[in-house]
Amino acid sequence: MKLLSRKATCNTHGQDSSYFLGWQEYEKNPYDEIKNPTGIIQMGLAENQLSFDLLESWLANNQDAAGFKKDGQSIFRELALFQDYHGLPAFKKALVEFMAEIRGNKVTFDQNKIVLTAGATSANETLMFCLAEPGEAFLLPTPYYPGFDRDLKWRTGVEIVPIQCTSSNGFQITAPALEDAFQEAQKRNLRVKGVLVTNPSNPLGTTITRSELNLLLSLITEKGIHLISDEIYSGTVFNSPGFVSVMEVLKDMKCESSQVWNRVHVVYSLSKDLGLPGFRVGAIYSNDDMVVSTATKMSSFGLVSSQTQYLLAALLSDKKFTRNYISENQKRLKQRQKLLVKGLEKAGISCLKSNAGLFCWVNMKHLLSSNTFDAEMELWKKIVHQVKLNISPGSSCHCTEPGWFRVCFANMSEETLNLAIQRLKSFVESMNINNQSHDHQLLKNSRRKSLAKWVLRLSFDHDREPEER
Repeated sequence: MKLLSRKATCNTHGQDSSYFLGWQEYEKNPYDEIKNPTGIIQMGLAENQLSFDLLESWLANNQDAAGFKKDGQSIFRELALFQDYHGLPAFKKALVEFMAEIRGNKVTFDQNKIVLTAGATSANETLMFCLAEPGEAFLLPTPYYPGFDRDLKWRTGVEIVPIQCTSSNGFQITAPALEDAFQEAQKRNLRVKGVLVTNPSNPLGTTITRSELNLLLSLITEKGIHLISDEIYSGTVFNSPGFVSVMEVLKDMKCESSQVWNRVHVVYSLSKDLGLPGFRVGAIYSNDDMVVSTATKMSSFGLVSSQTQYLLAALLSDKKFTRNYISENQKRLKQRQKLLVKGLEKAGISCLKSNAGLFCWVNMKHLLSSNTFDAEMELWKKIVHQVKLNISPGSSCHCTEPGWFRVCFANMSEETLNLAIQRLKSFVESMNINNQSHDHQLLKNSRRKSLAKWVLRLSFDHDREPEER
């Protein structure tokens, strides 16, 4: 008799992905400016640490919220006992208003249609449980966040079918790519229940265009399936074109009374926009009452603490703070992204043009020994172990083209980022020198062979009899 379940003994979690293996290498030898200056710099973690000072300043000026007080009186006991999985009404109200503010108030959200979850990971998995059976599939455009292989599949039994996007059009979603994905699902005998996109994209750092959103909405209308829009990076858009939420497109199309209105679901979180992944605050927004009801019941397996909700309700209700924070945070992200892009350019490395996110999609194809994923892994291992930078290889994101890497820029100081750029620049220069030396040696060898052949020919001609000449 087996003592453990198949879930406990199977290897489908995705922990063996190079995305997670890079983290493990970093944890063995983490960079520290003082204690370990030659350690590995973590550039594989999409955290936003650029605006902590704004949050800390607010906390210092709002002692009641930070100390769990209301009108100077402690409400610690009340918060300690609160465990309603519907969440604190004040927090849900503040959260939906913050979501609307990020979207320029072009759309509004009903707090009764939002479900609180312990982060976006829980939100996405919960939606899989609500929308699909084990063995059914969701389509995801590539490249996509490596964690989805765990979040969407591991416990739910749902399958992922990639929508293969390419660099030829900046990895945008096309009608032929969608049709190819459907055909691939049919070959695998999988019933497609929906499409999941990240907007802005992780790992591309780009916003999905309105035409792409129209294409997706037409598809789910035609096929009678769902669309999940993971919008956890919506507040990080720092350049044009601006962010367009799928809810805005639905509103513009006047879809409120159509069936598709109930088949579009939004995932949100405060992990990226506010830089609070440790607070574990995520949310599902849906117009489908059954999805909201079921997801709310499931949320009891991963609640947001009442203390967290109380603190953030006060913070997000401060409109002067949120307005300044959104603006200043986007400004800092823009400056930091520019620093990375310019630094990589000096090293001869280009990036996909981006306007959002906490990372760049970096093209290192020219550094590969061959146009293969084996060569990509070979280069990645050198960058981790020799250059001492943990970046995420494109293959971990299911990219169809070798040589792309996701490089994060917002989880470190400016000094550390400059050091990382210098390390990479030195590595590229050493590779160029080695390649030039190798090419020079090949040329010398070629000349030696040519000379040897010439000498041999002279000798042969001299040894021949006159009549034979």
